[in-house]
Parts: sequence; C-alpha cells; structure tokens
Amino acid sequence: MAVGFQKRGTKPGQGYQPISEINVTPMVDVMLVLLIVFMVAAPLLTVGVPVDLPQASARPLPEDDKPIEITIDQKGAIFLGETPVGYAELVARLQAIAKNRTDPRIYIRGNRDLAYGEIMKIITTINRAGFRKVALVTERPR
Repeated sequence: MAVGFQKRGTKPGQGYQPISEINVTPMVDVMLVLLIVFMVAAPLLTVGVPVDLPQASARPLPEDDKPIEITIDQKGAIFLGETPVGYAELVARLQAIAKNRTDPRIYIRGNRDLAYGEIMKIITTINRAGFRKVALVTERPR
C-alpha cells in the first residue's frame, strides 16, 4: 500500500494531505505473468513413459476413478505407472495396489511396433489374477 502526500485544494492553509490508495497495477502484472507461466508449464507436466501408440477411432471410456496404467515400451520393458517392473512381479504389484479397490480399471499402453503376442501374454496374466476391467489405450487418428 503506497502512502504519499499530495496537495489538496487551492485555498491557502489547506497544505498536504496523505493519499491512501492501493495501486493494483503491479499486482495485476504479476498475476498475468504467473498465469502465462502456468499455462506454458502445464502441458509439460504430463506423466507417463513415452510410447508410440497405435491409432483407433473408438470412443474414449468414461473415467470414474484413476485407472492403473501398465506401459510396454518398444523394447518390451513393462512399467507400472512410471516404475519399471518385471513380468514375474507384475501380478503381485497389481494386487498390492488394488487391495482397497473393488474392481480397478487397468489400462495397457503398448508400443505399436511390439508383437501382438507380447501384449496378449500380459493381458492373459492380468485376467488370470482376477482383474476383469482391462483395456488397451490407443491414439485417435489424425
């Protein structure tokens, strides 16, 4: 809050009186700069392992709660979220994550160059462990 002095009135003897007005221009400038910074930074905060997804024209599934994401990259490495996990420990990790959920959704993101059999092997393993809501993630065609 800037307090200054300004001559008020033109009559002799009135002298200087304090001005107690808030200058909001610097605050608006700072807010606009912060808005621009967050608008630029928000798309960079996407989470996930980069894979080249296949394209499909199906409608996206409605999302109620956050699904569990399994990613298989072009080399066949398996990631649970962003954490690398071995094929042998995948089911144990899924059961540990899903113990408080009744029927969690599991999204599988497989690289388009990966063999179909590799992805089906993981889906079959997940289904045998009792998980029924398993879906494959694709990109929309451009």
